[in-house]
Amino acid sequence: MKHYLIAGIGGVLAGALVTTQIAGPLVAQEAGRNVSVYEQLELFGNVFERIRSDYVEAPDDKALIEAAINGMLTSLDPHSGFLSADAYSEMRTQTRGSFGGLGIEVSQEEGMVKVVSPIDDTPAAEAGVQSGDLITHVNGESLLGLTLDAAVEMMRGPVGSEITITILREGETEPFDLTMARDTIKLTVVRTRVEGNAVVLRVSTFNDETYDALQTELARAVEEAGGIDKVNGFVLDLRNNPGGLLNQAIAVSDAFLDAGEIVSTRGRDAAESERWNAEAGDLAEGKPMVVLINGGSASASEIVTGALQDHRRAIVVGEKSFGKGSVQTVMPVTADSGIRLTTARYYTPSGRSIQAMGIQPDILVAQPRRAPASEEGDEARSASSFSRSEAELRGALGNEVSDDQRELMEREAAELAATAALRDEDYQLAYAVDVLKGLAAVSFRAGQVPAAVTPAVTGEGAGGGGAASTNG
Repeated sequence: MKHYLIAGIGGVLAGALVTTQIAGPLVAQEAGRNVSVYEQLELFGNVFERIRSDYVEAPDDKALIEAAINGMLTSLDPHSGFLSADAYSEMRTQTRGSFGGLGIEVSQEEGMVKVVSPIDDTPAAEAGVQSGDLITHVNGESLLGLTLDAAVEMMRGPVGSEITITILREGETEPFDLTMARDTIKLTVVRTRVEGNAVVLRVSTFNDETYDALQTELARAVEEAGGIDKVNGFVLDLRNNPGGLLNQAIAVSDAFLDAGEIVSTRGRDAAESERWNAEAGDLAEGKPMVVLINGGSASASEIVTGALQDHRRAIVVGEKSFGKGSVQTVMPVTADSGIRLTTARYYTPSGRSIQAMGIQPDILVAQPRRAPASEEGDEARSASSFSRSEAELRGALGNEVSDDQRELMEREAAELAATAALRDEDYQLAYAVDVLKGLAAVSFRAGQVPAAVTPAVTGEGAGGGGAASTNG
């Protein structure tokens, strides 16, 4: 008994000793860290006072401190920064869907201003600005060495005023200028069109109107197509969509998912990780979906794409997305200013981090570059048809089909012709529509045969026996 008691006391003493030995260095280390921080803050104060007293011109103290704060934040990553009163107000305006400017989302890469994406129907989009373009000059003045906010400020100006930006573009041998007029940017967040039996949902940004607009426009397009039974599927076009509000990305993802995780965020503190799940209900009623993305699809667009891809709810077509997978939290620091601080990373339902990796499409389809007018072929010199088919042969047998069958065939031919014409306008979108047709065809073969074509399939009227000859 005595041995156990001693062993017990010895254990307590040893524990006390170990605790003291560990706690001592930890306290000393924390104290040392605080001393280091105070020394650095003293250094900042000394430099600030030296600038105030000795700089060639008397500086604006407020601007100097704001610049120092912004420098501290931008040194962390490209998306953190200080929001002055004007920037804070403008940010809130942009999430409501109307603001002034050229209509481009930009970032900074190695000191260069890079276009993330042009916004639909804005001066920049109409002038031909493309995702990935580098803007080097504004009205002949170089942007090199400026902060992103300063560069953006140079691009602002009165509505209607002209601006010339100089562009460096991959594949071009030299820089070129684009001139446009500044305008008030009014975002149409969702547009729809019907291509054959496919409904195309074009979502240009994620602001506080996006989900409601999607719901309204989808219902309108389905009605235009003749009802959900007439729809083969949906194309969700997120190309050049720079993102926006997280809650809207979650709502749009949930619109097409019945269950399962949509996205999760993980930050510095594991306890603050968050996860969002879908609720029952699918606006597309289970119809096949294709999501279109490109290098201008960022942030919220990537969240939606990743969720639909991981759940096998949609086939993703296009080019790799931008890869902006970090979460920014806007924190007010005064009544009219704030900071935008990166606080977490996004993860898709399968656990993929979007950050710097982007979303890879299931089917890689690049948008072909249009050839200059001088390189395009001459118009056909004859209107005569030189196609080769059985029907073109002199004296070929006719084909007696019912009026319903002929109407169906003519309608299908017209849809094919429309899709072929769409390839000239938008190759990626035409490809997405073709994918939906393919999915519908697979479903057709696996399911029941439509009544309109039953006689031809079952062999009615084929000489009584129903046997088909394949002699060629």
